[in-house]
Amino acid sequence: MRFPLDKKILFVYNPKSGKAKIRNKLADILDIFTEAGFEVTTCPTGKRGDAMKLIAGRKPIYDMVVCSGGDGTLDEVVTGMMRSGFQTPLGYIPAGSTNDFGGSLALSNNMLTAAGQIVKGYNFPCDVGSFNDDIFVYIAAFGIFTEVSYETDQAMKNVLGHMAYLLEGMKRLSPVKSYHMKVSYEDKVIEDDFIFGMVTNSLSVGGFKNITGKNVLLDDGVFEVTLIKEPKNAGELNQIMVSLMNRDIDTKMMYCFRTASMRIESTEDLAWTLDGENGGMHRDVYIENKHKAVEIRVTKK
Repeated sequence: MRFPLDKKILFVYNPKSGKAKIRNKLADILDIFTEAGFEVTTCPTGKRGDAMKLIAGRKPIYDMVVCSGGDGTLDEVVTGMMRSGFQTPLGYIPAGSTNDFGGSLALSNNMLTAAGQIVKGYNFPCDVGSFNDDIFVYIAAFGIFTEVSYETDQAMKNVLGHMAYLLEGMKRLSPVKSYHMKVSYEDKVIEDDFIFGMVTNSLSVGGFKNITGKNVLLDDGVFEVTLIKEPKNAGELNQIMVSLMNRDIDTKMMYCFRTASMRIESTEDLAWTLDGENGGMHRDVYIENKHKAVEIRVTKK
């Protein structure tokens, strides 16, 4: 039974994401939306930045925004949402290689099931992060492995999924470059040499669950922070790798804490990645948790 089309969806999707699997699902997804009474405006993206511009420039006539793609597409849509000056409930149909954030929200990897979850679900006010003048959804990171996500060929991502990140990352283990940094949060200051750092709001990174810490909540107003110190020898490097593989991230080689905001200063330009995309080069970064800033459709209240 079709309901009157008395609600509007703006549907933005990346046609190339995840082996272009939306290609054979698009008509069925649209049918699920129209069956639920939504008039749908579809907007495929062609290049990086398209999704952000579409959402930031949208008219306030839509009852819901829905996006489909990988974490990068979601990042662009949320960034556009934050820059638009008004909020609209957001539905997400994961279609990428790892879908860390979709998994954290218990969204289905089956695209039709995910579409059904959107029309039948609930709004979940979720934290997002500000990074200087930019926005990220679930991770801001620097150091080893961070260049992997946006330097790895898209075809390789599609075939190997998160293994692509690992394979490329292993190539970078020797030599390991460290960065001297000053990290300030709350009333604390850390000054040390680091090879990697991540500020996260997710249950998984790179397809690995529980690597961000225990008892992670996506709406608690704080980030989970992991900073890995420079190893002084092969033994310490091996200890770091073992700790990561065992999800034992709170060791003497790491700083692990939670915070709502922090400042990171480095003595040289440092490459960052935001939700797996190139976040630019920075020496001075201020990161802040935007508490419950975006409402995302989920299956449970």
